[in-house]
Amino acid sequence: MNLKALPILLVFALATIFDLYLLLTETLPHCSAKSQASLNGRHSNKSLVFADLSAEEMDVVVKYLQNHLGLPLVDAYHANPADNCIYYLDVELPHKEEVLKFLDHGGPHPTRQALAVMYFGNQPDPNITEYIVGPLPTPTYHRDVTMQKYGRKLSYHSRSVIGNEYEEIGKFLLNKKLPEAPNFLKEAFGHNGSDFQSLTSAPRGFQSGDRVTWFTLFQNTKGFFLHPVGLELLVDHSSLDISQWNVPKVFYNGQYYNGLAKLEREYLGGRVPLAKVKAASPDGVFSSMEPKFPHQESGPLSHEPCGPRYSVRNNQVVSSSWSFAFRIDVNRGPRIYDITFKGQRIVYELSVQDAMSVYGSNSPGGMSTRYMDGSFGIGRFMYSLVRGVDCPYSATFLDALYLMETLKPEVQKNSICVFEQNVEVPFRRHYSNLQSLHYGGLPATALVLRSVATLGNYDYIWDFVFHPNGAIESKVRATGYITSSFFYGDGLNYGNRVADHTLGTIHTHFINYKVDLDVAGVKNSVLANDMTFETLKVPWSPEHEIRRMKIVKKILDTEDKATFRHHDDMPRYIYFAAQNKNKWGHERGYRIQPISFSGDHLPETDPMERAISWGRYKLAVTKRKEEELFSTSIYNQNDPWTPSVAFADFIDNETIVNEDLVAWITTGFLHIPHAEDIPNTVTLGNAVGFLLRPYNYFDEDPSVYSPDSVFFTSEQDPTSCDVNHLACLPQTAACLPNLPPFTYKGFQNLTRL
Repeated sequence: MNLKALPILLVFALATIFDLYLLLTETLPHCSAKSQASLNGRHSNKSLVFADLSAEEMDVVVKYLQNHLGLPLVDAYHANPADNCIYYLDVELPHKEEVLKFLDHGGPHPTRQALAVMYFGNQPDPNITEYIVGPLPTPTYHRDVTMQKYGRKLSYHSRSVIGNEYEEIGKFLLNKKLPEAPNFLKEAFGHNGSDFQSLTSAPRGFQSGDRVTWFTLFQNTKGFFLHPVGLELLVDHSSLDISQWNVPKVFYNGQYYNGLAKLEREYLGGRVPLAKVKAASPDGVFSSMEPKFPHQESGPLSHEPCGPRYSVRNNQVVSSSWSFAFRIDVNRGPRIYDITFKGQRIVYELSVQDAMSVYGSNSPGGMSTRYMDGSFGIGRFMYSLVRGVDCPYSATFLDALYLMETLKPEVQKNSICVFEQNVEVPFRRHYSNLQSLHYGGLPATALVLRSVATLGNYDYIWDFVFHPNGAIESKVRATGYITSSFFYGDGLNYGNRVADHTLGTIHTHFINYKVDLDVAGVKNSVLANDMTFETLKVPWSPEHEIRRMKIVKKILDTEDKATFRHHDDMPRYIYFAAQNKNKWGHERGYRIQPISFSGDHLPETDPMERAISWGRYKLAVTKRKEEELFSTSIYNQNDPWTPSVAFADFIDNETIVNEDLVAWITTGFLHIPHAEDIPNTVTLGNAVGFLLRPYNYFDEDPSVYSPDSVFFTSEQDPTSCDVNHLACLPQTAACLPNLPPFTYKGFQNLTRL
């Protein structure tokens, strides 16, 4: 495979580990080399219409911008706030109508274009500008689309904080501000401030134009998130002139001071009670993830006796039933396109929009934090996955490529994996001991695409799961370190104490998805089914009454009717319905089934709530529009008071009968950290998401055609291979896979946060 020839952002390096089987499958019972060949034949290069930029495309776009903007451009890796730089590049996908004409009707290949996001700090009116650059691979134009996308110019203060700005803040504190309190620092911490780690809060202030950030300081040790020292600094870095930055407020051990010099004077005057924290050892002790018990023996290992029953080529995954394309948005993370089951498109787009956390604390950094992770870069912080832990050892691993805060593409090796999973539970089964004796069942297997984003302390595991009955599952699990505050005073009102000086602070997780379902075509309606009890006289015994259950059916014909806030009653069956019907006269449909344990959304009276107004709704269905592609904006994090995208504005009571529709689904959970979150939060119980399930879409369950089904009667011999394919498994699995050596490249090309 010539990877350099693939015009995609994600250069997908197949790490297929079962070449051995191509030589052996013809001799193993129930294995066939023809199966893989058949899968390879199902691939289509048309999937590349969704592909991300290749390294070559990124290079030509960078050179084009350097040569045609007429402005000096600094490498963003070294850029100061007053410089011009390329913040990031991404692919600009064509309009859906163009893509469908290309995919389904032999239309022309849509023009391939890039999106370039520029920070222009070295201008009389500093601003953020977004350009469309094309056509690729040989660009000849760049078009400013900022006004078209946002309806106004983007204020420079709304830009994300890049790595170099964080580094300059660190230098500013260490070289200019911390020296203002030498005696306090020496006595309280045993050093001059050079041995701290820090964590940013966000948003940064209280009104548009602010760029004032609380930084919480921690001991410099492994798992530092669990080692707060009680000192937090408010840095005003709103000026483009670094020499004008300031620290107007300091928080220490429950008290606020007007700067570090004031803290030093108060300390020398004996008016600052010290809360000394015992220095942590370099390994972090209780916060370390190093094993506390030696390894003894290997655990269970998944095994594919006949090799992978799926195939990956370019940006497309196919199996005997499923086909889909995928890409990684550098900000928003994983996105799946053109999902088909048995050759029928079910979903045009299934994508993560944002992940948000709102914190509570009695310390300023914690109480002011509302992280919008898309603004930091969910896709950007997808690092290498570990075989046998993050994914099954035999999974297929793929690389991701992006260009952000640099002039050269960067590769994250093995940061995506694809595998078939044995869920180890019957997908369906029945043992019959009435009339006839027989057993029938189907093991639950599923095709999975997985990636993991590490955003500071938290790790989000993103799964897209494809089941044998046509159901699609989107699931996210949270793990990693909790964020903590220094424990003092009334801290137990805001979390649980998890160490001597550590308060695990209460917070919520909200994750928003976009689901562009196309159920038997692009024109769908939203229907709802639920239940009620009606009272009636018993027909055969009129002197008695009976409560009879019945279905309640509704058509949700406007956006307002198809929008449900978190505490609203929502019909238990909501589904997108097609204009045609199945064999039994029902509208063919796909049901949306959220799985969520969400906490409360930020009150709508909060000045910044409109920036995260997608979080109001557990489900909202809107008419699809090209100008409403995303539920939020990366610029909302640092200017939530004047949001560049406010999802609530999408809902304007338009008619949604027989229209191209989008479901926006918000799922999440409340997290009150506890002792068992030390050192890490576990994924168990912290998985949320949703299912897209066929609802009268088929005439019967399509999984009945799965070749994995098992059936035998009391009159048959279940140990015979001719009756039961599982009887052949000992022979089929006798040749164990020649597993590849363990490798890991996750400590290369690290990205600053």
